[in-house]
Amino acid sequence: MAERMLKFVGTPQVMPEKRPAAERRRDFQEIYALYAQEKAAEQAARCSQCGVPFCQVHCPLHNNIPDWLKLTAEGRLDEAYELSSATNNFPEICGRICPQDRLCEGNCVIEKGFDSVTIGSVEKFITDTAWERGWVKPILPRRERVQSVGIVGAGPGGLAAAEQLRRKGYQVAVYDRYDRVGGLMIYGIPNFKLEKDVVQRREKLLRDSKVTFHLGCEVGRDVSLAELRERHDAVLIATGVYKARDIAAPGVGLPGIAPALDYLTASNRAGLGDEVPDFASGVLNAEGKNVVVIGGGDTAMDCVRTAVRQGARSVKCLYRRDRANMPGSQREVKHAEEEGVEFVWLSAPQAFLGKDTVSHVRSVRIHLGMPDASGRQMPQEIPNSHVNIEADLVLKALGFDPEDLPAQFAAPDLDVTGWGTLKIDWRSMMTSLDGVFAAGDIVRGASLVVWAVRDGRDAAERIHSYLTTKVRALPVAAE
Repeated sequence: MAERMLKFVGTPQVMPEKRPAAERRRDFQEIYALYAQEKAAEQAARCSQCGVPFCQVHCPLHNNIPDWLKLTAEGRLDEAYELSSATNNFPEICGRICPQDRLCEGNCVIEKGFDSVTIGSVEKFITDTAWERGWVKPILPRRERVQSVGIVGAGPGGLAAAEQLRRKGYQVAVYDRYDRVGGLMIYGIPNFKLEKDVVQRREKLLRDSKVTFHLGCEVGRDVSLAELRERHDAVLIATGVYKARDIAAPGVGLPGIAPALDYLTASNRAGLGDEVPDFASGVLNAEGKNVVVIGGGDTAMDCVRTAVRQGARSVKCLYRRDRANMPGSQREVKHAEEEGVEFVWLSAPQAFLGKDTVSHVRSVRIHLGMPDASGRQMPQEIPNSHVNIEADLVLKALGFDPEDLPAQFAAPDLDVTGWGTLKIDWRSMMTSLDGVFAAGDIVRGASLVVWAVRDGRDAAERIHSYLTTKVRALPVAAE
């Protein structure tokens, strides 16, 4: 009913209740509560139902956002869930970890004096409610197909493709070198953003849908790509990118300096109850330490906020640009500041000092000069502006590059781009090897979970087209 909408003029934006910083910095629980149903309906009713929904345009999945907001406002949550899940395999996960301030909410056409609709929180509410009420059911394909697809990588791209292919009746097997399903959603993203049971219930749903998982199975070590091609009618590579970028500076090899993902994985494994020697020994534990995180993306934000919760003495984030140019979510920056993180803007590490272990980061002040070809201002060092920052633990959150998959998979004919990502035909999403497809970060470079889901869904469609064409091309047996 239209009269239930367009309430943004008289109804202010209200996020779900956020736990106080002093409380949340002591644990790893999610910081936002779930909307009550009446509050979710009230906030969904703020949608202006605009003619050109830029929230939908700027969502990588092109979710039908205005429609499921309207259904939520009208109390038709079962229909809202059906519509939300029609375009997104993990709406409750994207509702938690997507940078909505850069995507849907950041492009809401409501005049900014009234603030955007809280799209992410409503999306999370819809699907969490669906789980609670038993609306989320295992996949039952209309018909089973004999063809099988092998998927390398149990991250968001691989899982989205697995679900879409299973819906079409294909036999799906997922291979992953880690011991749990979820990729970076399990080991890279901290609980205060995404609690692990949210991912694990998706894993159970896929297992109940007859998706097979081969965990602790590394392609190139336990099975070759050639074997997978023989075993399956098509193969999808959705490994993500895990090779941490490094920094070339004196002292970078000192003990006490670690890649961000190693640190986050250790923390997440410890939270899951695993024995983590480097965490137990304090090597990858921030407790009682002066922590310096280098970088300005979402991984850096995960590191600084994790360090706070581990009981660090101080936490500083060094970023060579200013706040306006930071690639990470501004909402995450605000959360981190509330929790006591100090941001040192326009500052870059020049050397790492210490004898047996790191003791200081020698940083230099930065001036943003003329824009480069991309339009971003180039960082330039300010002479004689050095400062030594005390540090017992330094975390490098500088981004990720792809691993050398042709060498790792013993597949020299697997073509890569100049950046090391897999080269694909963008129309078919097939690599240089027939029947081998690729999707997600291993193709586009390090990006967001929502983009991996989009790529996984697209790859599933291309694989379906390939396999159906292949079946039609088979010779008919003579009678």
